[in-house]
Amino acid sequence: MASIQPRKNSKGETKYTVQVRLKGFPPQVATFHRFTDAKKWAQSTESAIRENRYFQHSEAKKHTVSDMTDRYLKWVGKQNPKRLKDAKPILDWWESQIGSYLLSDLSRSLLSQKVEVLMERKVKRKNKETGKTELIPIGPARVNRYLSVLSHACTIAVNEWEWLNENPMRKISKMKEPRGRDRFLSDDERNALLQSCLLSDYKSLYLIVVLTLSTGMRRSEVMNLRWPQVDLSRRQVILHETKNGEKRCLPLRGHALEIITQHQKVRRIDTDMLFPSKKGDKAYEIKRSWNHALQRAGIDNFRFHDLRHSAASYLAMNGASLPEIAEVLGHKTFDMVKRYAHLSHEHTGNVVENMNERIFRNV
Repeated sequence: MASIQPRKNSKGETKYTVQVRLKGFPPQVATFHRFTDAKKWAQSTESAIRENRYFQHSEAKKHTVSDMTDRYLKWVGKQNPKRLKDAKPILDWWESQIGSYLLSDLSRSLLSQKVEVLMERKVKRKNKETGKTELIPIGPARVNRYLSVLSHACTIAVNEWEWLNENPMRKISKMKEPRGRDRFLSDDERNALLQSCLLSDYKSLYLIVVLTLSTGMRRSEVMNLRWPQVDLSRRQVILHETKNGEKRCLPLRGHALEIITQHQKVRRIDTDMLFPSKKGDKAYEIKRSWNHALQRAGIDNFRFHDLRHSAASYLAMNGASLPEIAEVLGHKTFDMVKRYAHLSHEHTGNVVENMNERIFRNV
């Protein structure tokens, strides 16, 4: 139960001391200038203790942001080691800004102020034209990445450790990002690139490009493939370690299946990698071969990752739905594949047009 005691200080001012006592919980005490404030605090505190919410609020007063980030990094290292490499420098920055603050002090105004500091940061980037390293402002996508990592740490602090009652990052709005790059190969460009890959000194380049175009795998996923991941009998490739940490199975069909079957017949016996370096201890570096292939094909403004965009675009143009494209690419949400929606809509329009021509042909 709560008790409120009025007391006068040396200046003759009346203050109200509240004490909340509930069986099984330590007593909570606070002092207020106004009786109404004391009464409200007593009611909310007693309610929070009964609903097991006050314990979490108390924990937020015991732990700093540094405590949270340190424990989170250990948690991530066990749950998803691949995420640790990206999360650590981001959380190191947050720790340099607010590491000494208690979790209970993570207000909207404090976090908004630090986001403004983040937006003024400059990062090193190499200018592709001059080859010189320059300092450029951090982009909206990277700012949002900083917000997401800290937000996830707070979510774990809420759900797993009960250090926070709610995630304070939910009050912070993310920046609007520019539309993602959706460069993909036209039919003529695709044919020219494939022919150029056949002429490459690195004979496996053609297979690598075909696999990427037919499955939408990322460059690292393709280049680090090992034969135990390739199941020719079931006509599929199994990716155990992906960017989002989930296993993904990709179908092998048609031309891709034919040439990977041929590639298996001439595989190296000193390594189980599909595309090993000369020593066989790591993946082959295709940068030089890839750039030469683009030059021979006369293709400009095209990156290897754009092969993945091309695969998604071809799926959309051949009638795949957004959920199907997301499943192939390994995206948990549809946000990343919305850029291909217009291609799918164009295909749907063609289907409706063909249907109308057939059913109203004799009208």
